[in-house]
This record gives sequence, C-alpha cells and structure tokens, in this order.
Amino acid sequence: MKAKDLDKKFDEGKSIKKYLDLSKARKPEQEQRRINVDFPVWMIQSLDKEARRLGVPRQSIIKVWIAERLGEEVVA
Repeated sequence: MKAKDLDKKFDEGKSIKKYLDLSKARKPEQEQRRINVDFPVWMIQSLDKEARRLGVPRQSIIKVWIAERLGEEVVA
C-alpha cells in the first residue's frame, strides 16, 4: 500500500492496524536503561516504609518521586 493511500484511510477514520508492524513499535524516549544508585541506609529504610504503606515496590516510589521533581523543574 502506498503512503498516500494509508494516509487517506487514516484521515477517514478507518483502522490501519492491519497495515502496521506493531512488533517494532516504540514510544520515543520511553526505553528503559538500568542504572545503579547508592543510597544511605536511612533513605532505603524510609523508602521501604513508604513503599509498604502504599503497597508498591521501592523502585516505583523512586521513579514517581524523581519524575515529579523533574516535572517541577521543567515548569519552573
């Protein structure tokens, strides 16, 4: 199928899923990369306490708090 035909189908609100290879689809800048960070014991204990309170893994707390802070920096 030519790009202009695909564009036309999309613009008309028709589904184009069958024409796409979604196995290779990626969200830009959403790939994950592992890093190592050393925290003092008191911080880990505080993170674990909050994670238990919320019923989520420690990593989730860290990601959310960093994302919130980075979001504030963008706005400021």
